[in-house]
Amino acid sequence: MDVPQVPGAEGGGSEVSDDQQADPSGPGIDPERPERARKLFSGPIAFLKSAPALEHLPAPGVPEIAFAGRSNVGKSSLLNALTNRNGLARTSVTPGRTQELNYFDVGAPLVFRLVDMPGYGFAKAPKDVVKKWRFLINDYLRGRQVLKRTLVLIDSRHGIKDVDRDVLEMLDTAAVSYRIVLTKADKVKATDLAAVLAATEVEARKHPAAHPEVIVTSSEKGMGIAELRTAVLEAVEV
Repeated sequence: MDVPQVPGAEGGGSEVSDDQQADPSGPGIDPERPERARKLFSGPIAFLKSAPALEHLPAPGVPEIAFAGRSNVGKSSLLNALTNRNGLARTSVTPGRTQELNYFDVGAPLVFRLVDMPGYGFAKAPKDVVKKWRFLINDYLRGRQVLKRTLVLIDSRHGIKDVDRDVLEMLDTAAVSYRIVLTKADKVKATDLAAVLAATEVEARKHPAAHPEVIVTSSEKGMGIAELRTAVLEAVEV
């Protein structure tokens, strides 16, 4: 299967200025970073805690990289592929069931944390659950100074939906740097994938806090996982 090649990531941070949609030739390039990322994700990674509210968050001592996406986007599978561990992130038979921020420690000594955010867009959730989700995520995004980047996962089979745009706008408003990641790329034809990628990149460039380049992944086939690891480490380091 021919898969569109997407260049590597460049720098990010929790605050986004007008010139921060960075040039790919900018200062974030580091030829040794992919190997550092491979080694880091091959080392110690462990579940830390679930935080149902802000008062339960761990102390903000290290950088954080958050993962957001619709409840059926394959977020848990991608986290497991990223960390090369089958059961690190729990997959639920009921999409949208988990309504907590799940924290994972990466590195020993600790280098950074991955944050699995609650899935959104679940049709069967009660209104009070949806409201609680929005308050929790809004407060986390606005107040977490150590949040370096949010990775927004989009299903390659469907592209960006209105519920995704709501989250992108939430991130823009909170001035949180984010990057879009296409999931389940092995489930669509190469021509369809290229079209979805092009449309997603056009959408990304409309948003002031979005990284202009999109990463294409498949948890099942391992597509784009090495690139995603490098992008995560880059957001932590730059």
